[in-house]
Amino acid sequence: MEKSIVWFRNDLRIADNKSLSVACKNSEMVIGVYFMDPEKFEIGEFGFKKTGKFRAKFLLESLQELWDNLRKLNISLLIIKDKPESKFTELVERFQITSLYLQKEWTPEETKTLKAVTSILPEAVNVKEHYNQFLYHPEDIPFDTFRDIPQVFTEFRKKCEKNGKVRPVIPIPEKLPNENLLSEIANLPTLKELGFENFETDPRTAFPFKGGEDQAKIRLEDYFWETKKLAVYKKTRNGLLGKDYSSKFSSWLANGCISPTIVYREIRKFEDKVTKNEDTYWLIFELLWRDFFKYISLKHGNDIFKVGGVLKKDYSWGHDDRIKDLWIQGKTKENFVNANMNELAKTGFMSNRGRQNVCSFWSKELQQDWRIGAAYFESMLIDYDVHSNWGNWMYNSGVGNDPRDRKFNIKSQAERYDPAGKYQQTWLQERLF
Repeated sequence: MEKSIVWFRNDLRIADNKSLSVACKNSEMVIGVYFMDPEKFEIGEFGFKKTGKFRAKFLLESLQELWDNLRKLNISLLIIKDKPESKFTELVERFQITSLYLQKEWTPEETKTLKAVTSILPEAVNVKEHYNQFLYHPEDIPFDTFRDIPQVFTEFRKKCEKNGKVRPVIPIPEKLPNENLLSEIANLPTLKELGFENFETDPRTAFPFKGGEDQAKIRLEDYFWETKKLAVYKKTRNGLLGKDYSSKFSSWLANGCISPTIVYREIRKFEDKVTKNEDTYWLIFELLWRDFFKYISLKHGNDIFKVGGVLKKDYSWGHDDRIKDLWIQGKTKENFVNANMNELAKTGFMSNRGRQNVCSFWSKELQQDWRIGAAYFESMLIDYDVHSNWGNWMYNSGVGNDPRDRKFNIKSQAERYDPAGKYQQTWLQERLF
């Protein structure tokens, strides 16, 4: 039998967790590890902290719940504030580890870190990676290789819906013997230790939720079964104010507190017991968009971070600090853009409709380097997901997967989605005094 470490990254849950499930089945001892890598909180290439205060707080909440939930299974979670490559040898020696389980990632920072770790591990330690972040698992999609992934979402969606399959939810592992639990206490850093001041949630926020697997389940229960808002999702999803115009699952999906498979299976259950309509389908449609950007990232690799994007377009982008500051501060000529940027700055959240508009304005109107905008979103968003963020920024900036290369008319968008100006009034109210 193995002695195993499960290295948690963006899979902060015990349900539908392949790495955890397989480790528990194959091991006489299982330990969970999460690294608070200082690199994740450093200033990035474009001058923004990679992880800002909103996502940092959500992460700490998520880790606390993971620690609690693993403990119920008699599994300890070691939370280590250091680089993984600095501590893994020590962990392997201390616990006589024979196997390392983790979710498979493929973007540059994650692959670089894993390479640094595997280069120092004893050869006897088996490293076992599992894809566990997709709705349609890479082994189940109707494409022979990642190179065959279509460039256009509609083709990808139709083929997956027709010929792909969604796997069943992996159950929570059975409780391990008491002796598996270590005597260590949760060594969870504070916001202050991560370089942030404590803060209160803005009462205007559309995302008043906390991080964690249990919190994700509470939200799912409320949105599906108590309020039945899923039944009108497509009609309300372009909303701007309040917590229920959309599912708000994105933050828990981003750090893996919940899996797309769990959401999908619950939608199907809702369709069986309550109603099946275009609205219920549309949430599955959005989960497919999430998959699409992950597969585009797998197909194109580091091109998703390059100025030309996956289309390798050669545009003349601006790098004007004054324009950037006005955009970030919500002081552009467009009040609808300003309101959205203020919401992001004060809450770490912005609606899908808002994101499309501020992105289009930044790249198409102001003609500034789209990667600066993407990096700012990376820093600020609670629900930052590397593939969705950079994929959507490419898409809306004309260097990605939009075959039509659209430019948003901000004024007509504001008139259509905020006709009474209530949203703009909410987020521009400081200017009224």
